[in-house]
Amino acid sequence: MNIKILGALSAVALLAACSTPATTTPATPAPVASSIVPGSQEDLVANVGDRVFYDFNKSGLRDDAKATLDKQAAWLAKYATNNVQIAGNCDERGTEEYNLALGNRRANAAAAYLKAKGVAAARMTTISYGKDRPTAQGSTEQAWAQNRNAITSVR
Repeated sequence: MNIKILGALSAVALLAACSTPATTTPATPAPVASSIVPGSQEDLVANVGDRVFYDFNKSGLRDDAKATLDKQAAWLAKYATNNVQIAGNCDERGTEEYNLALGNRRANAAAAYLKAKGVAAARMTTISYGKDRPTAQGSTEQAWAQNRNAITSVR
């Protein structure tokens, strides 16, 4: 019986020794869990960027727009089951008809670039909102610059 007690005490002593850290370095903090679901609209916005911007009365892609679209193409390659809609938008200047046509050209330019980067055309739809859905309020150059865009949305 004494052997059993001595064996149990030895086991407890060994376990206690194992639970003591060998060094006194601080533990690495656990990573904070993100509430962003990979492959979601929130993921696209936070980690890639969902919009590209255009110059006044233009639908040609600027270098900064191409950089964002390159990231979108890589993201879409990673999440191959996601489909997207690209919405072309304009600032408030110009007629409704002109802005709808310009918004359409902007959305199509972004879609064509993504297609050239390997995104299947069947995964993309385009729409033009013209000047009907401004992202920035006001009649200033800064607001107008924000409203001249194409926005990619996960569908």
